[in-house]
Amino acid sequence: MLTVHHLTTSQSERVLWLCEELGIDYTMVRHERLPDTRLAPPSLRALTPMGTGPVMQDGDVTMSESGAIVEYIIHKYGGGRLALPPSHPDYAQYLYWFHFANASLQPVMGRIMMLKRLEVPQDHAYSKAMHERLDRALRTVDARVQPHTWLAGSDFTAADIMTVFSLTTMRIFAPVDLGAYAGILAYLQRVGARPAYRRAMAKGDPGMEPLLA
Repeated sequence: MLTVHHLTTSQSERVLWLCEELGIDYTMVRHERLPDTRLAPPSLRALTPMGTGPVMQDGDVTMSESGAIVEYIIHKYGGGRLALPPSHPDYAQYLYWFHFANASLQPVMGRIMMLKRLEVPQDHAYSKAMHERLDRALRTVDARVQPHTWLAGSDFTAADIMTVFSLTTMRIFAPVDLGAYAGILAYLQRVGARPAYRRAMAKGDPGMEPLLA
């Protein structure tokens, strides 16, 4: 059985959500963030060299990095479900959006979070550039989900699982007003209607209301 080490309010919600969507058995170990720094506790930092969550254990395999864990579980335990094969007409879209959050959206949100913590004025040239880049990223997502139900197209896939954290829980650390992105807001309502998403969020972060609006 898989063991998922879940760091509260973190990208590890992706792994819980994936397991719930696939209906596979797993054990969850919750690790609370340290109250003073919001960083991972020693119990999680001891599991991998980088000391970050999520962490998955499967027999002799211990793995971090949410994207790697998602791919591992899909292909080892999910029979390829929630991934699209190269023969699928939407394969390129699936591949692009699977990587978009961690490659484009998440990094710029992290930079803006650090700029705010360092109290860099928003009219500073670098800060302005990062906010403009975030707007471009969000408009790219918005344009995709207005005509399509899910990011890869008509099928819900792991690309959605990888992206939603950046649009929701990440906003606890880097607040973003989504009012200008009607497509994203409608998309998040579709996400919130999925029973597996609700189960995963309730298990991983009970008492936290998902930021779907």
